[in-house]
Amino acid sequence: MANDDLSRIMAALADPTRRAILSRLAHGEASVTELAAPFEITMPAVSRHLRVLEQAGLVRRRHDAQRRPRRLDTDALWTAAAWLRELIEAADGAESPTERNPRPLDPAPDVAH
Repeated sequence: MANDDLSRIMAALADPTRRAILSRLAHGEASVTELAAPFEITMPAVSRHLRVLEQAGLVRRRHDAQRRPRRLDTDALWTAAAWLRELIEAADGAESPTERNPRPLDPAPDVAH
């Protein structure tokens, strides 16, 4: 995957609302209305977030008669994970385990499923 693709993936993951949408989609596909429900933002704003996620390859749209449910596409996540793993392995080789200072990550905001 090209570096520009990784940049799109990381930029999409940088937003907490988009991470929450991905967390919801990890439990199964959902409509835009279902995805918008836990947020206090407009439907057009949710649609813009979904467009960013789709352009990054993180979300796919399925056409089902009148519905257009979204689903998580993990290929882009595996690409980001592989890059992060390489970075971690390179850093682990450069410093001793006692020099590491692991810090827990702040998870995506809690949303109703």
